[in-house]
Amino acid sequence: MKTLHDTPIKVHDIFKALPDQQRHIRVVLTNGVAGVGKTFSVQKFSLDWAEDLENQDVSVLVLLSFRELNLIKDEQYSLLTLLHVFHPTLQKVTAEQLAVCKLLFIFDGLDESRLSLDFNNSEVVSDVTQKSSVDVLLTNLIKGNLLPSALVWITSRPAAASQIPPTCVDRVTEVRGFTDAQKDEYFRRRFRDEELSSRIISHIKTSRSLHIMCHIPVFCWITATVLEHMLTTEQRGELPKTLTDMI
Repeated sequence: MKTLHDTPIKVHDIFKALPDQQRHIRVVLTNGVAGVGKTFSVQKFSLDWAEDLENQDVSVLVLLSFRELNLIKDEQYSLLTLLHVFHPTLQKVTAEQLAVCKLLFIFDGLDESRLSLDFNNSEVVSDVTQKSSVDVLLTNLIKGNLLPSALVWITSRPAAASQIPPTCVDRVTEVRGFTDAQKDEYFRRRFRDEELSSRIISHIKTSRSLHIMCHIPVFCWITATVLEHMLTTEQRGELPKTLTDMI
């Protein structure tokens, strides 16, 4: 894909057009390496919506993981039934209500998908009560044949993102992890003991390997857990300077 814009964007603004954009943002594809925070971003977005803090124009938010969808990939569902099965709180929602309310579907973890997403030859489904396979429902939802007013957010690791044709995506975002300043902030917030956090930050900065890896949040968590244990117990020895040393 050609990069048209490379602009920082807050997670709760991903469906909002930039000042110089006129087009409607309906489908967003977010990619990022393992452990960088894609699922956390989804959870933060969902929590802020549920607590009436952000994106209150959305009436219903439906979060589905591809890991869960894999379990029913050989079964037949209508979109309405699928919602009822995965979100029992929506049992009373009717097809007529789906047509008029603003929905947001979040599909997390495309890289874990075992579905056959065929955007060229799949049957057209435009009725939320029409039964079909899960992969056909998804392709029609993404293409806009099914609930064209619904917003769709897909997360994926980079290698799997190409499963979604560029013509079906209105915006591509990337979770890039922590900046150097955010690494320091993470450790200072993680530990109330200022001396402990300072020692850990200092050690990480002396190790090029650790410092580079800690741009991925999950590595910050691993590093914090291991170094805290070593610095607060009787365990002796040189502090690890690589992920291999920690293991």
